[in-house]
Amino acid sequence: MSPPPEHVPLLPKMKPAIKTASVSGAVFNVSTSIIGAGIMSIPFTLKVLGIIPAVVVIMLVAFMTDLSVELLLRFTHSGDSTTYAGVMKESFGPIGSVATQICVMITNLGCLIMYLIIIGDVLSGNKGGEEVHLGVLQQWFGIHWWNSREISILFTVVFILFPLVLYQRVDSLRFSSFVSVVLAVVFVGISSVMAVMAIVEGKTKRTRLVPEVEDESSFFELFTAVPVLVTAFTFHFNVHPISFELRNSRDMMTAVRVALLLCAIIYFTIGIFGYLLFGDSLMSDILTNFDQTFGSSTGALLNDIVRLSYAFHLMLVYPLLNFSLRFNINEFLFPNKPPLASATPRFFTITMALLLFSYLAAIAFPNIWSIFQFMGSTSAACLAFIFPGAIALRDVNGISTKRDKMIASIMATLAVVTSIIAIATNINKALNNKS
Repeated sequence: MSPPPEHVPLLPKMKPAIKTASVSGAVFNVSTSIIGAGIMSIPFTLKVLGIIPAVVVIMLVAFMTDLSVELLLRFTHSGDSTTYAGVMKESFGPIGSVATQICVMITNLGCLIMYLIIIGDVLSGNKGGEEVHLGVLQQWFGIHWWNSREISILFTVVFILFPLVLYQRVDSLRFSSFVSVVLAVVFVGISSVMAVMAIVEGKTKRTRLVPEVEDESSFFELFTAVPVLVTAFTFHFNVHPISFELRNSRDMMTAVRVALLLCAIIYFTIGIFGYLLFGDSLMSDILTNFDQTFGSSTGALLNDIVRLSYAFHLMLVYPLLNFSLRFNINEFLFPNKPPLASATPRFFTITMALLLFSYLAAIAFPNIWSIFQFMGSTSAACLAFIFPGAIALRDVNGISTKRDKMIASIMATLAVVTSIIAIATNINKALNNKS
């Protein structure tokens, strides 16, 4: 057999990504990216803000999210980049790219760790001071070594999460995303039924339409609820992976708006009914309240269904966030290497490292709510509002209108001011608690 001619490549050229994703698949992937752990903190924001202000803020954040994604996609299509970090690099150079990648890694990794912590809470319970909350497995089978927190999370990582994170195309997760959205609806539906039953029986708790502001500190305390809502609507790290697998990437805004509407309805429902159900006794982790309430056999069954549906929902959200996190880590550490899809050893190494690190962190830090709130004030706020606004104001391709620049200025300013107030309030609160 004669050797090939010198001009014939020994390796075939890589084929461009196959764009086969549908709008409906994008809707479910976007919805799954939005509805993560934030759904369980929505009722608590109603307790902090009151029903009317909380509903207004949810609508405002959803509207600003729509505007920020529209800006981000429009400036993406006007340039040469196909990634969030790439768009920031076009506008601000390498510093912009690195800042975006760091924010994505902080936000996604923090969420992945929190997902595992919540899954551990549901399956194996947790301890809050002297108060002990049993998990579903412990209530069913008693307390044993094999249903301890460490083992239950390890089982979840190995047998459920590991097969899902091995998918190399985000569109492959559309079916698990659909199931995840269904589970979120189940969680909201059962909570709503329980709230309606409580209303009929006259057992609803006292609620507030507006917040109780007694002094200056209680006023600034209201701002600490905003980062939770910002994080609850932050999915910008998945905009580009989902968009560029669509048959027509211009359909992405349609998918985003449908998903935002769906998620806003889900947030409104769980927020209002969850607050009616538990009132001022509501805790930041609403699952803890389900553990403490409804002692009858029917109530106990509903409690278990609610908690398990939420836990399985998070198991299916995990691979979607892991996808964008893995993508950004690869782009950050190996900018000049071939794509992950063509580098199996690197793909497998990064995937395993993320699973191992998130597992160890979830075991080492059983409660990271302060970190969750910190993310909403920093990395999530940057990804959702500050960076898209900065891109529109920088306008390297000369496509910004006066309206675009006005929207970008207002959006970025609101995000910066709110984040600074929330961070300062949390720091002041922590110092006062120590003293």
